[in-house]
Amino acid sequence: MTTETLAPAVAVAPILELRGVEKQYGAVRALKPLTLSFMPGEVHAIVGENGAGKSTLIKVLTGVVKKTSGSMFWQGGEVSLDSPADAISIGINAVHQEVILCRHLTVAANIFLGDEVLKGGFLRKKEMLTRAQAILNDIGFDIPAGAQLDSLTIGQQQLVATARASLRGTKFLIFDEPTAYLTRQEADQLFKLIRRLKAEGVTIVYISHRMEEIFELADRVSVLRDGNFVGTRNIGDTNNAELVTLMINRSLEQIYHKEQVPFGNEVLSTRALTGKGFENIDLSVRQGEIVGLYGLIGAGRSEFAMSIFGRNPSTSGEIRWHGKPIAIRDVRTAIDLGIALAPESRRDQGLNLNLPISLNINLPVYDRIQRGPTLNHREEIDRAERQIRDLAIKTPSRRSLASSMSGGNQQKIVIGKWLNHGAELFIFDEPTVGVDVGTKAEIYRLFGALLKRGAAIIVISSYLPEVYELADTLHVFRTGKQVGTHAYREKTEEEILALAIGV
Repeated sequence: MTTETLAPAVAVAPILELRGVEKQYGAVRALKPLTLSFMPGEVHAIVGENGAGKSTLIKVLTGVVKKTSGSMFWQGGEVSLDSPADAISIGINAVHQEVILCRHLTVAANIFLGDEVLKGGFLRKKEMLTRAQAILNDIGFDIPAGAQLDSLTIGQQQLVATARASLRGTKFLIFDEPTAYLTRQEADQLFKLIRRLKAEGVTIVYISHRMEEIFELADRVSVLRDGNFVGTRNIGDTNNAELVTLMINRSLEQIYHKEQVPFGNEVLSTRALTGKGFENIDLSVRQGEIVGLYGLIGAGRSEFAMSIFGRNPSTSGEIRWHGKPIAIRDVRTAIDLGIALAPESRRDQGLNLNLPISLNINLPVYDRIQRGPTLNHREEIDRAERQIRDLAIKTPSRRSLASSMSGGNQQKIVIGKWLNHGAELFIFDEPTVGVDVGTKAEIYRLFGALLKRGAAIIVISSYLPEVYELADTLHVFRTGKQVGTHAYREKTEEEILALAIGV
């Protein structure tokens, strides 16, 4: 009898390893000494609150900022990533939450940007178009290569950025909140590509606040908190509750905090309201009440809200404000009534990014703090600093630009602007897109504070757990129509989703 000698298993070495990596901005330690490894062909999720150090980590990995101390090893050899070009040259790339492409160019031109197909010094546009369409078809993205980028939805633009990043000799691809603006179908397309890249040996770093995506895609998950590395877990050895506790030192039950506030008088109601993208909508919202609007993207919820806010006036039906019929033909009318809108795309529609926080917060009330031809600067400062303090906006100064703030803090600035105005009805369209679980809890507690003041709230969300747990009355939209109205937890989440999908 012969004994076969088995060769010892070969240990797989990390593709990228960080040892004691730290990043400081002056006296601020944005990333404290971090030791972390990433394996070839794994999906490695990174989770943490805004301000936990995730964005700084991305910048260090992609060469946007230089580490202050520590060492980085790429495929076993020490590297220094002094610029994005250094990172790209070895195979590290990123797809950011905000699309960084040329919106005036075609999809094909963006895919080949920097790698254009030339002949005799001239662009081979037809060849680039054909090749780009073949690439998109091959990876399963239903996007026309000849379309101008700014004609696409934000979600489609995100997929174009993903297609471009996956084609640049990428061995290590970072996704930062990739599904924030994607439809369910687009997210499915993205997930298929991620699984394909993983099978090809590409390492995926996946950063998301959506826990269900982490558990669907990731092999391992690492947690950051306040710039510190908390730990890494195999995805099969952890659960949602543990990760939330590691991130914020609070339980999952504390996130969806719902205030029980007695309802007051009706603030707004609509009867058979019809406009572009929606028809025959009946609803009412009372003081102290949260009314939820749920549906898939394109269901007509945002279009309805824009009509109430006067941006796209209705074509028929009736709006009542405190019981009296009114016509809201423009935004100025809505604001004067006391209606506030925190829009879905806060960066494009809710903020002036190149202005300081103070100016953004005071924009709706400058006519009130004017004294003749001049501003009352003391009141301007007091109003801004009160909202910064009350909303716990994390900023070194009221003079800081809105563009320098995290997604969660930008959302707080939008809310602070309307609190400053003193609105009665607050419409929040996707209020927690791109914000962490801790900031979500702060925003939900803020809803409770608004309700206690006698405000009414409409929340529009594509994230079912959000509206399911928060809304006193939940309206379900599908293809521009109102297909269901239910009291708090009157139906199960599965029944609500089935209504929205139409099954």
